[in-house]
Amino acid sequence: MKYFFKEALKSMKRNGLMTLASISTVALSLFMLGVFLCGVINLNNMASSLENQVQLSVYLKDGLTTEQIMAVGKQVKAIPNLKHLEFVNKEQAMKEFKERLGDQQQLVNALGGVNPLPNSYVLTFENPEDVKSTAKLVTTFQGVESTHYGQDIIEELFRITQIIRIGGIVLIGFLAAATLFIISNTIRLTVFARRKEIAIMKYIGAKDFFVRAPFIVEGIFIGLIGAAVPLVALYFAYGKVVNYVLERFKILNNILDFLPVGQVYQILLPVGLILGVGIGFVGSFFTIRKHLKA
Repeated sequence: MKYFFKEALKSMKRNGLMTLASISTVALSLFMLGVFLCGVINLNNMASSLENQVQLSVYLKDGLTTEQIMAVGKQVKAIPNLKHLEFVNKEQAMKEFKERLGDQQQLVNALGGVNPLPNSYVLTFENPEDVKSTAKLVTTFQGVESTHYGQDIIEELFRITQIIRIGGIVLIGFLAAATLFIISNTIRLTVFARRKEIAIMKYIGAKDFFVRAPFIVEGIFIGLIGAAVPLVALYFAYGKVVNYVLERFKILNNILDFLPVGQVYQILLPVGLILGVGIGFVGSFFTIRKHLKA
């Protein structure tokens, strides 16, 4: 092992400019990947947060007695995966409506003291995807007038969330392939520069593993250093970018629910290191393997 590490470091030093170019390219690729991954992690968290805030409003018919209202409540409470159930009477609904209107109270005064808002139940679910099926079910209950959960908005939110997740996987795969290609070319140049040395080692009986190991270690070193640089840079840049965005777009602070850097790095750190080391290993392994076969 001492020989393998020594030879790998010697090769990196001997091909200093190429090694530096490879590390820089790997670092840039993984930096772009890290930036995108930070975005995907936060967007996924925001989407999940918005999904968990999805509520189903069940509006009751006018003129129901207290017993009938309670009977509807019992039916609703029996629905599986229900997280929270709240009853909102006409007076409370009007009070909340006035608070939302703010300075536009004259719109309420134009009603002449009549409260057109219905009694309702507000439902929150463990799984937001249950909202749509539950809305259809609840409309069959006796005493229910209608339901509302912002159908178009919720369906669009689910669609965007899926696009973000799929797009993230595709981009990660693309950048990983590009980085793999870069490291493979670097190792290929190193192998070419040492082709006579490798041929002599083979002639005197060196095993393939003994010839291959220093190049694999070199690829791992390149991948590891290339991953460490952007991970350190992103760690310090993340907080500054988040603070800038929150300060710049204060009006969206309730929606822009950024994760703290520690939670982001629970995902980013292992992914970055595994990709860096893994790509370095795979790129060097198959490159030297092809040369030995030739």
